[in-house]
Amino acid sequence: MGVDLSQRLVPDGLWELVEPLMPTFVMRQQGGGTVPLDDRAVFTAVVYVLTSGCAWRHLPPSFGVSPATAHRRFAAWTKAGLWRRLHCAVLDELGARGEVDWTSAIVDAASVRAKKGGALTGPNPVDRAKPGSKLHVLSDGRGLPLALAISAANTHDSQALKPLVLGIPAVRSRRGPRRRRPAKLRADKAYHSVEHLAWLRERGIVPRIARPGIDSSERLGRHRWKIERTIAWLFGYRRLTVRYERISDHFAAFLGLAAALSCYKKLAKVTT
Repeated sequence: MGVDLSQRLVPDGLWELVEPLMPTFVMRQQGGGTVPLDDRAVFTAVVYVLTSGCAWRHLPPSFGVSPATAHRRFAAWTKAGLWRRLHCAVLDELGARGEVDWTSAIVDAASVRAKKGGALTGPNPVDRAKPGSKLHVLSDGRGLPLALAISAANTHDSQALKPLVLGIPAVRSRRGPRRRRPAKLRADKAYHSVEHLAWLRERGIVPRIARPGIDSSERLGRHRWKIERTIAWLFGYRRLTVRYERISDHFAAFLGLAAALSCYKKLAKVTT
């Protein structure tokens, strides 16, 4: 693997955040001794799979990691919760610099086809009932992904609103305590219900959810484009455009890693 490619996939600044979060595993024994495993090389291979969309078995040998080893370590890191911790670590760095916009949060969803089925898949009503999953995303006011979830494609968008809001991590602030509550929440009419309006108000969040038959699409477009851009960022990681993972936690792991990398790109801009 070339140094330039490695640096593009996992620059030093990103690895400085990742390395302290790495769980410790007992090395596998091969033959008469222990074969050392370079965590950064394996992590870079995982990022390559996410970015390129390639199958594990097509992982180039230039990474110096076998496909089986990369997949096994990816599964172990997923079980250990690495991806969420990384996402939170990057958000903390952005929050400490005042780069998280808490004036509002925006919610939306998008569907993908699930080639191999598995948990959290279902008939997609907008794809001729073919098996699919739905990605649910909540961003800050500027489009930084804060909370994510997946569900079967036939799950109504509104069912993800509460889990997403409750899933917002407590993020560091430039000054004062950590924060996890936006001032407002914006969403389209699919999320509108009396229950949701009351639930948000109880938590001190002003609902800005489109009212069916009242609010125009032009009015919604002033803010909706930000979350649509966020989802486009996530789909820029080709492993997310079609779901190949039968194990739902693995697909969610790729989504979480994509969110962390999207946030890191913002961090890299403000720290250079």
